[in-house]
Amino acid sequence: MCGIAGWISFERDLRVEQSTVDAMAETMNCRGPDDRGTWVVEHAALGHRRLAIIDLPGGHQPMSVDIPGGTVAMVYSGEVYNFGELREELYGRGHRFATDSDTEVVLHGYLEWGEAVAERLNGMYAFAIWDSRTDTLVMIRDRMGIKPFYYYETRDGVLFGSEPKAILANPIAESTVTMDGIRELFAFVKTPGHAVWDGMREVEPGTVVTVSRTGLRTHRYWTLQTRPHTDDRDTSVAHVRELLDDIVRRQLVAVVPRCTLLSGGLDSSAMTGIAAEQLAEVGETVRTFAVDFVGQTEHFVADELRGTPDTPYVHDVARRSRTAHQDIVLDSDALADPAVRAKVIRARDIPMGLGDMDASLYLLFKAIRQHSTVALSGESADEVFGGYKQFFDPKAQQANTFPWLVQVAEHFGDESNIFTPEVTAGLNMDDYVQDSYDAAVSGIDRLDGESDFEWRMRKICHLHLTRFVRVLLDRKDRASMAVGLEVRVPFCDHRLVEYVYNTPWSLKTFDGKEKSLLRAATRDVLPQSVIDRVKSPYPSTQDPKYAVALQQHGKDLLSDPSNPVFGLVSADWLSRAVSVDTPQINQVSRRGLERTLDLALWMDMYNPTIKLS
Repeated sequence: MCGIAGWISFERDLRVEQSTVDAMAETMNCRGPDDRGTWVVEHAALGHRRLAIIDLPGGHQPMSVDIPGGTVAMVYSGEVYNFGELREELYGRGHRFATDSDTEVVLHGYLEWGEAVAERLNGMYAFAIWDSRTDTLVMIRDRMGIKPFYYYETRDGVLFGSEPKAILANPIAESTVTMDGIRELFAFVKTPGHAVWDGMREVEPGTVVTVSRTGLRTHRYWTLQTRPHTDDRDTSVAHVRELLDDIVRRQLVAVVPRCTLLSGGLDSSAMTGIAAEQLAEVGETVRTFAVDFVGQTEHFVADELRGTPDTPYVHDVARRSRTAHQDIVLDSDALADPAVRAKVIRARDIPMGLGDMDASLYLLFKAIRQHSTVALSGESADEVFGGYKQFFDPKAQQANTFPWLVQVAEHFGDESNIFTPEVTAGLNMDDYVQDSYDAAVSGIDRLDGESDFEWRMRKICHLHLTRFVRVLLDRKDRASMAVGLEVRVPFCDHRLVEYVYNTPWSLKTFDGKEKSLLRAATRDVLPQSVIDRVKSPYPSTQDPKYAVALQQHGKDLLSDPSNPVFGLVSADWLSRAVSVDTPQINQVSRRGLERTLDLALWMDMYNPTIKLS
């Protein structure tokens, strides 16, 4: 796992710009604390920061190969889990290797198959290859968008990086955010390719982007396709388990300490149970970590989102799978600490406004990094198997919009009232979201003979797998890599995603509960309490001290009426929010406070040029 950056310029000599490329890579030193490297030729400069996971001494980057016709060089981030099989195949085709790293396998795969190497990879990856034979840059991102990847077209080439901060470190890039970027920040719809920063784009998941003297070209090598599902229930359950066994076994490969993230929900518990059985075969014990808050388990109050605390279920799984478990218990002072909030925003490059849930994730990963370098996560199982409440809400099922927005509106209300009247008038969020939804569903294929209800559920599943999950994957990648922790996501294996996506909704819910296929496939490794548990979202603190701290930080912000944030946020709204008696603060106000504080820190940190017209 690493951070990559680069600069392609067809009209200038980049050999005099090495310091700039070094600075671009250095912005991501947290992503790669173990090693650094730069490779520069006349029209191409590649930078790299490395977190060593496999072949610790042999995976230095940038990595290059001199061949007839020129040099091919690569910077690579991520893991390819089938690199062993590819290595054997390439060896049989005459390739020879100097290291044991998956990086070298991917590079030789490109030499053998060109851009089509992407179709052979199983894993999470973002990499860029400069092919001097044709003076072409090739950028490739994994199918699900697990690893981030951005680019910024220039007058004579392109800048690229794992994170926007790497691109913004180059003086050519302008740190401008237009009204369209503000819309994207608050819409929670994750428009493919959108990067919030004006002029910057994402390499879309499952896509190859090539840059040459003739311009930029994109090619999609993978999409989530509709196919008939012919397996019966027993066969489907068995195949899901077969896939999970193979996926977890592949993703446990590392020569550094590993662990699993355990929430006590079905997803992480199933993954942990499988990992524990596999490691026990070789005499190892899986390490597990969970987040908790001071006093939360003892004083938990059920609400519409969360019916049970996580910790009792976490401990049931730890006992059942005999894990070496540790609870990471956080207090409100840490969650509300502006320094922690700033680190989260710096990791994300944008103010997402998830408040204590972002802070706790960052602090959890920071604590885990003291013990492990690789962690397996249950992320995306809800999107794959259908676990969220909106999957079962008739209003969300029937809505002509993104189904999770129905739940957001119900539980958190409308955020737009935090803006100034001028910003509110220009946002026109309804049209932005509707246009995004219409574009998202336009490319989904319907099976012949598929019932209206199954067709609705297919669209909902597709939207979660191509829009919603990318928000969460980006959040997890940034928070983990900010502390040098590699988080792997077994449920994002494209083989599992393709198979389960095409199972009918009636099969996904055959036992009358959410995620029926996953529950049936992993029942043998789960305690009964988890089998019976209803889905509970990622935890949020219930300690009123956290809201008190938010209000105080809001008052501090109001003491400086010249703060640039008041060009976006209404000072009158903030004044009312910080004046309410703390017990009366609702979720809307709390979230609005978190959003405002995030925006203020972001504007101070990045000094973006905001264009509202």
